Amino acid sequence: MTQPPHDEPTAQSPEELREQIEHTRHELGDTVQALAAKTDVKARAQEKATEIKDQAAAKAGELKEQAALKAGQVKAKASEAAVRVQDKLPAPVKDRAAQAAGQARATTAQGLHTARGNRPLLVAAAAAGTLAWLIYRKKR
Repeated sequence: MTQPPHDEPTAQSPEELREQIEHTRHELGDTVQALAAKTDVKARAQEKATEIKDQAAAKAGELKEQAALKAGQVKAKASEAAVRVQDKLPAPVKDRAAQAAGQARATTAQGLHTARGNRPLLVAAAAAGTLAWLIYRKKR
């Protein structure tokens, strides 16, 4: 006769024996499912791919935050440097820069005003050019 394993008590009645058999069947079923899951290469590969994808997304998020932080630091340093340079500029240079900026704004405004004033003339020229192109095309 076979001796029962040391970790399982022996059955005292047929009912206990049936319960032990049923319990063993459940354990065996769980073991078979676990082994089947380990041998399912496709499912394991998909799980691993999902895991790697999640890790990559998390790492990308971290890197994005770090880049934003660095960009903010660089911007702050650039602003500080601009202030320091402006403080060290001699007054005549500051005056000339302000004057050049004013002239650039004035020239830009004048150019926009001129373009807006000539709008009807530009529209008429475009219409005449289009009409000439259509006539030329029709004759060919």
